[in-house]
Amino acid sequence: MVKKSRLAIVILLVLSLALVVSGCNKGNEQADGNKEVEKEKSSKPVKWVANSVWPPNNHHSKGLEEFAKKVKEATGGKVELSVQTGGALGYKGPELLKVVRDGLVPVSDMLTSGVAGDEPIFGVVTLPFLIQSFEEGKILNDIARPYFDKVAEEKWGQKILYVAPWPAAGFWTQKEVKSLADMKGLKMRTYDKNGALVVEAAGGTPHPLPFSEVYSSLATGVIDSVLTSTPTAVDAKFWEVLDYYVPANVTMATDLVTVNLKEFNKLDKETQDALIKAGKEMEAKMWEDVAKLDKEKEKICNENGIVTLKPSKEFLNELSAVTEDIRQAWLKDAPPEAQEIVDKFKKEVGRE
Repeated sequence: MVKKSRLAIVILLVLSLALVVSGCNKGNEQADGNKEVEKEKSSKPVKWVANSVWPPNNHHSKGLEEFAKKVKEATGGKVELSVQTGGALGYKGPELLKVVRDGLVPVSDMLTSGVAGDEPIFGVVTLPFLIQSFEEGKILNDIARPYFDKVAEEKWGQKILYVAPWPAAGFWTQKEVKSLADMKGLKMRTYDKNGALVVEAAGGTPHPLPFSEVYSSLATGVIDSVLTSTPTAVDAKFWEVLDYYVPANVTMATDLVTVNLKEFNKLDKETQDALIKAGKEMEAKMWEDVAKLDKEKEKICNENGIVTLKPSKEFLNELSAVTEDIRQAWLKDAPPEAQEIVDKFKKEVGRE
């Protein structure tokens, strides 16, 4: 009887051990399964829509497409951007700071001065006649960048990935313009408030016409000059109605490309660093490309008969002097950091 009892106990112990082992194996299998799920989840790429209001052939849209390729390569496929151009998502531009902040679009290109209504400090880079060359435009933007980064992250919940320029605006005229005196009496088409103020300060009359009316207005004598950049001149075939181009660097606009900060922070550190590095590379390339683009478009105009009149230092200083009140009026109502940016810029270029 005793032997049978001992045998029963042994059998029970063996069965119990078998159940424990089986349970452990199931638990390990479940844990391994969970790890596989997590691994599969983490290996899936993050897919972000990247918005642009500009047409597909615009250099900013092309730049965003190129940036998307860079990002995919730099992150090893962990981040993919789906670029939507031509305002396909329905946004017009001025509201894009809020759109990215609210996560309606994770990534967007936006005109820096276009969103200055929501964040005034962004308007500092387009103050008229603050810069006197494309190179100075780059210097101004490099000085402003830390201020822009801070306000974008702390106030608007987004990180600036890169900043890219537009060609600077100049004067396109029917007569030679080599001095401030030559500006008097011009009937010049302008496209924004600052442009109109500049023309008035120089002694001309601003005409805020839509682009669609520019050519006919030149042909019929309603206006005799235009304030714009080289790509627009080529698009409008200015050589048929105008004779001269003065690259006066009246203003030089830029675009920001930003990403929602919450979305950015979801990425691991390695991927974040790769994204930032890709942005720096894209920014450097865009500044180089736009400088070339500007020259290419100017050359097309020259080959079709428009003569470039490079403004003298004296002429640029005259224009800067008569528009000083415009800049001061803006700075008076702007955030104090804007004056810091201007002061640092003037010191850097030797115009304190």
